[in-house]
This record gives sequence, structure tokens and C-alpha cells, in this order.
Amino acid sequence: MTIIALLLAGTTAAMICVAAFVRWGTRWGATAAERSAPMAGDDWLEGGPAARVAMTRGLSINRTPEIVWPWIAQLGRGAGFYSIDWLDNGRRSSARHLVSWIPAARLGDASAIGYLRHLQPGRELAWWVPGERFLGATTRMAVSAALRPDGQGARLVIRISGDAAGPGSWLVGLLFPVVDSIMARRQLLGIRERAERHGARTADPEAPETGARDQYQFFEVIYASGERAGVAGKEAAALWRAAALEAGAVEARSGEVMHG
Repeated sequence: MTIIALLLAGTTAAMICVAAFVRWGTRWGATAAERSAPMAGDDWLEGGPAARVAMTRGLSINRTPEIVWPWIAQLGRGAGFYSIDWLDNGRRSSARHLVSWIPAARLGDASAIGYLRHLQPGRELAWWVPGERFLGATTRMAVSAALRPDGQGARLVIRISGDAAGPGSWLVGLLFPVVDSIMARRQLLGIRERAERHGARTADPEAPETGARDQYQFFEVIYASGERAGVAGKEAAALWRAAALEAGAVEARSGEVMHG
């Protein structure tokens, strides 16, 4: 076999492996019914570009929804992202308890994953990124989580939907599902691990609260009240706060202006 033939064979095999991984990763744990069921945020992309991706993942948790919900509600809102901390949390360790100073989730909360646009406490929430430049494309994204009783425990389904426009849209469509398949699966497992192992505990003896608002999360979060946590200026929370103001999802504080 010639070198060219070997290269072609190797490239083909690699592409098949990547395609198989993406198919597995973008629907990990979710049933066919869950993948086809409507979720909050699905219609936020209507009228957008054709370059679109939808990834639905799910898992069962051996705790009641009442125990699981607070772990979901504080995710990205000062507690970290429960995924691979050295990649998505500035090497800070995500919280392993329910952090005392994180307020209840409210519409208009802004974090690295957009602003909170949909909320049914105890059941559903959805974050919205209305437009961000990434790899030469303008991307939009909805991150939706739905929680329901499942026997004696709970069933959690998370869907990430997005589209992209511009010269780099093809690259976004190729790379994002690969990277997200790794990070999102770890996040779901992180939620389950915390809920099942730690329940509703409000303190962590191994990492007690210091009072620092960036102790458990690197990327900034701006709560609907205007208070902040994380490291100021890290990621795009200020941009999503402005977008929430412009959309009327949150009321401006004194002296605060809308984006644009």
C-alpha cells in the first residue's frame, strides 16, 4: 500500500471515529423521546441560519428533584460548572456544597453561558446567548435544563442548541459538538455525583467558604440584582447583562445603561 493510500485510509478511519464519538456524545444518556420532546429555548433560534446544532443529553439521579434542583440552580452562578475545572473554571474547584451566599436564580442573571431567560423554579431553566463572535462566526446558543421525578429519584435532561453565521460557521459546527460532548457529559456526571453524595449539605469541610466571591467560580456572574461574583471582567457576563437589559429581562440599576 502506498503512503498516499495509507494516509487516506488513516484519515477516513479518523473521520469515522470522530463521527461516531459525536453521535454518541451529543445524545449521551438521552432517550429518543427526550431528544424529540420540546424544551425551553427551542424556538429562540427560529429564523436563524441553517448551520445549526442540537445536543440533548440526560441521566437519572438517585435523589429527589427537590435535592437535585439547587445544584442545577447554582451552576454557573458562583459555584463553578462541575465539569473539568482546569479547562472551564480557571483551575478553581467547583463547589461541592450549596453555597450560602449565592442567591436564588432569577430571570436576567448573567454568566459565561448567557443570561437566564426562562425559569420555572424546581423544574426548568434556560440560558440564552443572543450573539457572540467565535472562530470567525456569529453564534447564538440556548442551554436548557429540565428536571422531573423519576420513580424515587429524578431525571435530568439538558439540551444545548445553537446556530452560527459567517465564514467560520462550518468550523464551529465541526468543533463545538466534539468539545461540548466531553465537557457536557462530565458536567452531568458532576451534578449527579454532588446530589447523590452530598445531598443538601450547606458546608464542605474540605473547602470551607472564605467569603471570597471568586472562591468556586472563575468566570464572572452578574445577578439580576446587580451584585457580582467570580473574577470581574472574565468572560462575557457584562455583555449578557446588557443584552438582558435590552430585552427587558431585568431592571436596570441606577446609572446602568442598555447595550448599544
